[in-house]
Amino acid sequence: MDIHDIRQLFPILHQEVNGKPLVYLDSAATSQKPVQVIEAINTYYREMNSNVHRGVHTLGTRATDGYEGAREKVRKFINAKSTEEIIFTRGTTTALNTVAASYAKANLHEGDEIVISYMEHHSNIIPWQQVAKQTGAVLKYLPLQEDGTISLEDVRETVTSNTKIVSIMQVSNVLGVVNPIKEIAKIAHENGAIMVVDGAQSTPHLKVDVQDLDCDFFAFSGHKMCGPTGIGVLYGRKQLLENMEPIEFGGEMIDFVGLYESTWKELPWKFEGGTPIIAGAIGLGAAIDFLEEVGLDQIEAHEHRLAAYAIEKMSAVEGLTIFGPKEASKRAGLVTFNLDDVHPHDVATVLDAEGIAVRAGHHCAQPLMKWLKQSATARASFYLYNTEEDIDKLVSGLLKTKEYFSDVF
Repeated sequence: MDIHDIRQLFPILHQEVNGKPLVYLDSAATSQKPVQVIEAINTYYREMNSNVHRGVHTLGTRATDGYEGAREKVRKFINAKSTEEIIFTRGTTTALNTVAASYAKANLHEGDEIVISYMEHHSNIIPWQQVAKQTGAVLKYLPLQEDGTISLEDVRETVTSNTKIVSIMQVSNVLGVVNPIKEIAKIAHENGAIMVVDGAQSTPHLKVDVQDLDCDFFAFSGHKMCGPTGIGVLYGRKQLLENMEPIEFGGEMIDFVGLYESTWKELPWKFEGGTPIIAGAIGLGAAIDFLEEVGLDQIEAHEHRLAAYAIEKMSAVEGLTIFGPKEASKRAGLVTFNLDDVHPHDVATVLDAEGIAVRAGHHCAQPLMKWLKQSATARASFYLYNTEEDIDKLVSGLLKTKEYFSDVF
């Protein structure tokens, strides 16, 4: 499937914004949705809308088959051993909070260590801050190299026999860095710690194999991988999940309820209290079908080409600073940058007037902004539907931004 055919499948891309053809460069925040996903959600509501697991009528059976079929698609997509290890959540944030609230609070004690890095998204910082406060555990940060990468030597020095949890993002949403998760997991396990992975920025863009990574938990969101908002996944090793308590209680997750005691369903349903995100799961299943049809290897290679092209073209803009590795081989398909003497929000505003959508702000990574010595940055992020022409328009928009603010000041 070539890029022209792919773009034709995304209706939202074929519009004008502020009188200019839309150039969408904010897929790290949320991706756009192909017609296959839109139609799958539409079909659910038109033809099978019903609750799952409870009813014996035809619609209930259709909905349950769609919902549980999506779980199997997720299992296969990330190569988990069993669907018992696949828990549907609202997104990466909920998944990481589940690990923190259920596993960490029950297993950590005063003096135990939690190791994360300066590049983490707030969703992979704040839950561990709360765990540390409530258990007396110590939160430690991996240092970063000058280009924003993680050194395995630093991992070995930071992770100790007191470390119980290491939680790292596989791909940085700011620096684009692809972290050596498999090697970090090996170091964590050698010290008796578990490995938690924030896969929000990796799962849409490269092949994920949780067994090969040897991680204990892995979290990601549907909306960044061509799926709908409000659906995500927590993968966990079965033996760990079996010994964890649910954090939401009510319908769907119970086995027996008495007046004073209750018991829980088996995995994965004990972690899915209440009516689940049925349409979202079915939409996520359709997104997985679409990504596999295109091919994750093709998507990854396409984004590497775009990143290399963007770095080359953007580096020629005088006064523009790119953050993170300069080698495209070390990063995913995004470029975070600033223009001298122009606030990122002003950059994004001028680009929006040209129909170009980029992200500006701290990107839910304030500790990393402090490390970069920046209050905010601008970010252009690419996906399978972007082209070199999009990047050319971005560079042209940046030059207009420079011209506009040089005239103003």
